[in-house]
Amino acid sequence: MRISPFLLFCLLPGLASASVAGQKTIYGLNEYARITDFDVELPAKLDTGAMTASLSARHIQRFERDGETWVRFQLGDDEAAGPPIERPVSRISRIKRRSGDYNPDEGKSYTARPVIEVQLCMGQTLRTIEVNLTDRSAFQYPLLIGSDALSEFAALVDPGLKYVAGKPACPSPDATPGE
Repeated sequence: MRISPFLLFCLLPGLASASVAGQKTIYGLNEYARITDFDVELPAKLDTGAMTASLSARHIQRFERDGETWVRFQLGDDEAAGPPIERPVSRISRIKRRSGDYNPDEGKSYTARPVIEVQLCMGQTLRTIEVNLTDRSAFQYPLLIGSDALSEFAALVDPGLKYVAGKPACPSPDATPGE
């Protein structure tokens, strides 16, 4: 059988995208994630419509240490609550407010949130991602993973699936092969 050049030309884009898709990992709408920095496992919602990742935190206080901005907070998940955590702030994000969250007296259409870097494990993949800190106690999931972090995980999200990656099982970043 001989394939015409026209047919081959039409098939090439599909073959290229199948190759790229083969390098991606499929995750469900919800997954278990471990933040290795805090040794805590949390249920997470994967949200391709959100750009950044958000971690539930309470008692968020910014302060200065050695000329740099740091943040002190407690994890917002009741099961993970513990002593205050202190981390350097990598940046401040501006999150657009929803119409119900907008206060015209303040005149700001955004909320400023401190952003920190954490080591996050989903399935067997460990990545450093940025998370902004906010009180997510009104939400079902204490961790929301947005598109920036999902790109780091080379993730394809199937909203019809849940917890397909299983419990986080990443090797320790300090582990040497054979350990």
